[in-house]
Amino acid sequence: MTPTRRGLVAGLPAALLAPSVSPAQEAWPDRPVRFVVPFPGGSSPDLTGRVVSEHLSRALGQPVVVDNRAGAGGNIGTEAIARATDGHIIGLSINGPLSTAPALYPNLPYDPLKDLIAVSLLVRGPQFLVVNNDLPVNDLPSFLAQVRANPGRLAFGSVGSGSGGHLGMLDLLARSGGLDMLHVAYRGFPAATLDLVAGRIQAMMVTTAAVLPQVQANQIRPIAVTSASRFPATPQVPTLAEQGLANAESYGWQIMVVPSSTPPERVARLAAETQRGLREPSARQRLEGAGFEVMATSPAEAAAFLKEETDRWGGMIRRLNIRLDG
Repeated sequence: MTPTRRGLVAGLPAALLAPSVSPAQEAWPDRPVRFVVPFPGGSSPDLTGRVVSEHLSRALGQPVVVDNRAGAGGNIGTEAIARATDGHIIGLSINGPLSTAPALYPNLPYDPLKDLIAVSLLVRGPQFLVVNNDLPVNDLPSFLAQVRANPGRLAFGSVGSGSGGHLGMLDLLARSGGLDMLHVAYRGFPAATLDLVAGRIQAMMVTTAAVLPQVQANQIRPIAVTSASRFPATPQVPTLAEQGLANAESYGWQIMVVPSSTPPERVARLAAETQRGLREPSARQRLEGAGFEVMATSPAEAAAFLKEETDRWGGMIRRLNIRLDG
């Protein structure tokens, strides 16, 4: 008699019938997880971190608590992620600490491509070139004319040496004839934006998400955007390319990373849950409303993107001969 499928299943040991769950996945996490964000509360990376952590708390069955570790343009918090050994720390980082710091700092205490694993590219957004409302400029040519007429007397802000905004402005000035502006580094976007509104600095190259509320409230003036086409929330603002600066497209981005010792099954689980969370309508609404494009990539896509950005920005740093101590 030919055995039935039910009969075969009934004859199998119970252990073989149980769902396949790896030991690491079954046991983790067994206590609260720290989600390190290398920028202060109220910053755009902080927003993304909180959106993601809320979903992960539900999905993982343990609190996922945002830990803001600001300083050194994000390098301090990123190093904390890379050096973590307790298995319950994940993190978020951005362009500067990941794709430019290795070329800028000869003594950087971590190697992003060796000490970290990219889990998922979370969001990206172009940058605005924004100016204080009292600066008598309305477009890129008039801004460059002001800088040219006041060498070394106008100041621009960023969230730290080697950050995307810092290098983006240096690239802009270099492409425009090597113009001279003072650079003022801040611990985070909120403080830099406050000083721009107050006129203590005159300009910033900054991600759209970081200053969109101030732009929409007419507290600062956007004169260019770094995307390939105009930004949907501000269709009146022309791109750099439209104003004569070709091949200047760039984006600020945020990516989830974990220490390189993290087991592959845990990386896969974090990536799957993060992608699921970012695709929830409420999460997309919050992030897109803040000026982000939601990416939600796989680990392989995130790793390839990080390598590409590292090569691109490293090449630019060498071309401009930028070197920072630290």
